[in-house]
Amino acid sequence: MTPDTLLAHYDSGLLWPAQAAAGIEGDVPTAYQQALAVRALRTARGEVPRGYKIGFTNRNIWAHYNVFGPIWGTVWSTTLGFCAGDGSVSLDHCAQPRLEPEAVFGLKATPAPDASLDDLFDAIDWVAPGLEIVQSHQPGWKFTAAQTVADSALHARLLVGPQRPVREFARSAAGLDQQLAAARVSLLRDGEAVEQGQGANVLGGPLNALHHFLKELRACPGAPDLQPGDVVTTGTWTDAWPVQPGQHWSADFDAPLSRLSVTFRG
Repeated sequence: MTPDTLLAHYDSGLLWPAQAAAGIEGDVPTAYQQALAVRALRTARGEVPRGYKIGFTNRNIWAHYNVFGPIWGTVWSTTLGFCAGDGSVSLDHCAQPRLEPEAVFGLKATPAPDASLDDLFDAIDWVAPGLEIVQSHQPGWKFTAAQTVADSALHARLLVGPQRPVREFARSAAGLDQQLAAARVSLLRDGEAVEQGQGANVLGGPLNALHHFLKELRACPGAPDLQPGDVVTTGTWTDAWPVQPGQHWSADFDAPLSRLSVTFRG
């Protein structure tokens, strides 16, 4: 599939034809170059990159989706939203959308070269609860790792809740890592509990997920580095749950994060 074709399916919400999907090789590095070509097309038409999403950091779901390592993709001005704790998100033109509760970081600086966890802590401004809406243009959410990368890393939307400066509750990387890894979340659909998760599910904790991602990003030819003001969402603490218009979902996070809810519309 060409970058133009990939973008056309993203815009329309239509699933990939089987023959076209088969044309995406199993080579993940090549898939990243396809994704970067789509990024260039989106930038050229006026969309603004606002950061990144990290996917498949939760080892508990690797076998279910047959993807056995993290991936990453771009978050856009057109896909990113903020709210004070209760938001609304359109599912228009989303392909088989699902919901993921995550921790989101806001950057105040580009991390140092070969950044340690302490260097990362110095570059982070805030942390917030997030609800990422992911999607797949492959029928039944059956795909290869390379296909997920080419498919915009499955990113559709990102809703970010109340932002809390990390230095309000942590004095070091170790303190931030410990608190986020220990935090839990309860995910509810229309008031009924569907699953619980924990920050430690994402590569041992969201800060570790960010550290892993930074190394992968900088190893990818042509990938833009993290910039001040970027947001990075670090992967789901639970499985990804199918959603549809009219539903109300809530993620009740432990401190230092807070509750975040969303109502879906068509």
